[in-house]
Amino acid sequence: MLDSQSDQPDQLHSDQPNQLYVAPWGRDSWPGTLDRPFATLPAAQRAVRARTASLRSDLVVSLRAGTYFLDAPFTLDASSGDSGENGHRVVYQAHGYGTPRQETAVVSGGRVITGWRPGGANGAWRADVGSLETRQLYVNGRRAARASLSPGIPGSVTKTETGYVTDSPAPQSWQDPTSIEFVFPWVYPWSEARCRVAEITGDAHSTTITLVQPAFNRARELYTATWVGDHAASPECRRDTRWDGLARPSSAENSVSFLTEPGTFALDRRTPGRHVLHYLPLPGEYPAEAEIIAPVLEKLVLGRGTEANPLHDVTLRGLAFSHAGWTEPDGPHGFLHFFANTYYGGGELQKVELAEGKAHLTIPAEPRLLPANVEFTAAVRVALQGNTFTRLGAGAIGFTGPGHDNAVVGNQIEDVSGSAVTVTSGTGTQIRHNLIHHIGREYHGSPALWVMDAREVTVAHNEIHDVPYSGIVVTGGNQAARVQIIENLIHHTMTVLADGGGIYLNGRQGTSYADGTLVRGNVIRDTITPYNFGLYTDYGAAWVTVQGNVVHRSDTPIVLRVTPPLENVAFLDNFWDDHPSEADTPPSGVTLAGNRVLPKDGFEEALAADPAGSAILASAGRGTPPVDPSPGQAV
Repeated sequence: MLDSQSDQPDQLHSDQPNQLYVAPWGRDSWPGTLDRPFATLPAAQRAVRARTASLRSDLVVSLRAGTYFLDAPFTLDASSGDSGENGHRVVYQAHGYGTPRQETAVVSGGRVITGWRPGGANGAWRADVGSLETRQLYVNGRRAARASLSPGIPGSVTKTETGYVTDSPAPQSWQDPTSIEFVFPWVYPWSEARCRVAEITGDAHSTTITLVQPAFNRARELYTATWVGDHAASPECRRDTRWDGLARPSSAENSVSFLTEPGTFALDRRTPGRHVLHYLPLPGEYPAEAEIIAPVLEKLVLGRGTEANPLHDVTLRGLAFSHAGWTEPDGPHGFLHFFANTYYGGGELQKVELAEGKAHLTIPAEPRLLPANVEFTAAVRVALQGNTFTRLGAGAIGFTGPGHDNAVVGNQIEDVSGSAVTVTSGTGTQIRHNLIHHIGREYHGSPALWVMDAREVTVAHNEIHDVPYSGIVVTGGNQAARVQIIENLIHHTMTVLADGGGIYLNGRQGTSYADGTLVRGNVIRDTITPYNFGLYTDYGAAWVTVQGNVVHRSDTPIVLRVTPPLENVAFLDNFWDDHPSEADTPPSGVTLAGNRVLPKDGFEEALAADPAGSAILASAGRGTPPVDPSPGQAV
């Protein structure tokens, strides 16, 4: 536990030798004291680097109330002296953290848009923004949607090798066609792709829409699948079929021509270096007086080290991180989502046969990862606690590379375009007591939490809701071992896509039940779209124990027969409201014991009346987050 006196209410207004202060009204030439604080995080960081080698206690940098607009990512570099030393930490925190007088300090990668003027079509306002590229706009703290048109192409539409032809001439009148992006949900049932328009031509009888390359060619190569009979991807498609998720886009985004819904915007890029934002205000909204922010940076915090010299012993707590974006999908490669946080950016594609030739998928051999706006590479004992991550245009938090004993505890993560937390390697990560909701706002295939090929990761006592795909995804691998998914409350997942679940696992999770994945004490309810499994073990999941969970109001509570088959997967003492298919004759790799089916009507009452069921209900969920957990320790 942190023993700094700065955490005590009676010490909030006194200087301590292990304290530095930052305030929007400060000056970088000042010494960083309470009465003469620094103005910027980089100035405070320079002072930190001068002290870390001789630390004798935790060094705390307190940010006073206000918004700190960054000109560049706040980079914490192990080689530059940003790590804690001598058993002590470097802590960046909101002033008064953990007390009733905690202040609100926002770290922003955005830019306030000014110079709004009326006169646009349908009552829209305009602002000149130079060379700004953005996919998001935030108006008085609210994410404004991009102007859109649905269906994406009017008329009778035919797909071609380069795009689409329609018998409607309407697309020829769309303004700034090369800024328009088509959206393709369900290119695979669990995927959604985005691809920009390159050209629109035509006459009075038909329109030819050419999509940008190489994105469209790659999409045509990637999104090929064959489903046969019961192996089709949804109930309405359970017949012999070739899946074509590119047959027609569901919507088109980002043209001034689509500005018909109040509260939406479009970015006109017709003149290079002289882009114009268009915004159609809500009733009673006056853009000239509103706070309108567009993201500029793609990283807010970038923590980096190496396996030999990791970034270590750093804590960020009580802060708000907002207004970062990610613009790669606007480019010629588009966004060709594959699974979870992966997408196809080129390279070899592989055809995977499923179910003895009854189905096949095409997958990228080396998929890329959707980035996080707060990202750490090779980090040790880095803690993110009690923060807010909101209004972000990629994923929120990512841990990659070799590292161990990091903690994401007691945070609120909401209104994020991608995932909340991604752990793609490392050991000993703790993800606990977080409230995560309304993520995947733009990239709908993003799970709330994604753990891939990691060891000794604990995901416990989180509440996750309003997610377009799965709540928690655990992907196995050669390094995967001892992942625990314990006592989480997960509800209203799968709100957009299909073929996922509240909790989804695939691949080998270890080498035995002792070092495999444990899924215990979770409450999973309201898994929304058709063709989902509340608790989904898929694609050769092995060495998994699913014990003492509750699954209610899903399409199907669990699945037992998948391809490749489940191996050494045990379902023990769970409660659900439907009899799983083939539960009476489970496959050889599955153990079923002690599970109970309660009636759909009155399920909650029956569960609460059961001592074991009521205990699961009482324990699942966020609980009370600790104020200051120690990274690497159980919390």
